Amino acid sequence: MLKVLVPTIMLFPTIWLVPSKWLWTTTTTHSLSIALISLTWLKWTSETGWATSGSYLATDPLSTPLLVLTCWLLPLMILASQNHISPEPVSRQRLYITLLASLQTFLIMAFGATEIIMFYIMFEATLIPTLIIITRWGNQTERLSAGTYFLFYTLAGSLPLLVALLLLQQSTGTLSMLVIQYAQPMLLDSWGHKIWWAGCLVAFLVKMPLYGVHLWLPKAHVEAPVAGSMVLAAVLLKLGGYGMIRMMAMLDPLSKELVYPFIILALWGIVMTGSICLRQTDLKSLIAYSSVSHMGLVAGGILIQTPWGFSGAIILMIAHGLVSSMLFCLANTAYERTHSRTMILARGLQMIFPLTAMWWFIANLANLALPPLPNLMGELMIITTLFNWSPWTIALTGLGTLITAGYSLYLFLMSQRGPSPAHIMKLTPFHTREHLLMALHLIPVILLVTKPELVWGWCY
Repeated sequence: MLKVLVPTIMLFPTIWLVPSKWLWTTTTTHSLSIALISLTWLKWTSETGWATSGSYLATDPLSTPLLVLTCWLLPLMILASQNHISPEPVSRQRLYITLLASLQTFLIMAFGATEIIMFYIMFEATLIPTLIIITRWGNQTERLSAGTYFLFYTLAGSLPLLVALLLLQQSTGTLSMLVIQYAQPMLLDSWGHKIWWAGCLVAFLVKMPLYGVHLWLPKAHVEAPVAGSMVLAAVLLKLGGYGMIRMMAMLDPLSKELVYPFIILALWGIVMTGSICLRQTDLKSLIAYSSVSHMGLVAGGILIQTPWGFSGAIILMIAHGLVSSMLFCLANTAYERTHSRTMILARGLQMIFPLTAMWWFIANLANLALPPLPNLMGELMIITTLFNWSPWTIALTGLGTLITAGYSLYLFLMSQRGPSPAHIMKLTPFHTREHLLMALHLIPVILLVTKPELVWGWCY
């Protein structure tokens, strides 16, 4: 664990001491080397679940793919931000990269924590850098209200979790994930226990986000700069799913009755947010709502608590993290050139940027779960396990899949196809940096096709 955590902490002096001329090169190289070191976690040697490096930080097959995804994303965020942050004063550039590095530090400690209270503290700590990135470097005037939405939705959801964790500590005597699985199962029979059950999950459902408490996400995505959108879509939403998988193990006797309203909301959310995507004019808003739709599927898979459901949820979380991050990068490259997120103003881009149109095409196909990509594998496992639980769910999941195909096609046709208007003929061409950025998102997705057992969790 320390082989990644120590270099990440050493990024901070690097950022502030390196000469301004070498700032972006050095930080990208340093963070990329951390990402490559983190790949060693994928070599699984232990027979048991946890590969412990200490009593507080450890990895297991569930947290490893999410940790590697976190480390992989930092160099990509720095690459993506270079164009629109480099005109700013050097101190602000350093501060921006410091916030991204601090996010990575908190996320590694959140995914690697074995104490649930430490996970909770790191879960909350990620709010601070994200909030500063949205409110300081956001694009539009709405960014303050977006930051407020983001902060208060997440805080309102997670304060009951703190109380629930303190009650859990009182009744079991420990909050260590290594020990708590062997503790006596609690007798959960009163109304108070049902409220405790809800308190344990609501924080994660708001973070995922579940349909109904999702309003902060499109706002935050639309207002955030590109790195903010990337880290929100790729890793911060996955904190919710990861926390749910960890907590479901402790909530067992009550879950059989109490998960119904949440599963109904998650499945209804797949259809509703997909339908909202079909009438979006804003590029980033459409991608943000599609994230809510995919996370609804993940929430459904986790709440059913079958091995296939958990496994499909982890696979879909990793695949969605890479693909939606790529879509936000593409949206940002279009925004940097046309200075508008309205799709109809930037149509016909395929004629000017044919290679970029290919990236758009592949990213859209990955988003709608093209075989044999891991997105399809995750979706199929979740849809199958939902169908096995209740055949009626196929109506909602099937409709959701159709709508996903519909809005992906709509997104591609509106932004790339059609006649090129005169005002976009003089746009600056794409840089090698941007093509490299897309390739670095796509290569892991394609490589996971060849070895999916890296990300399917415990279900060997």
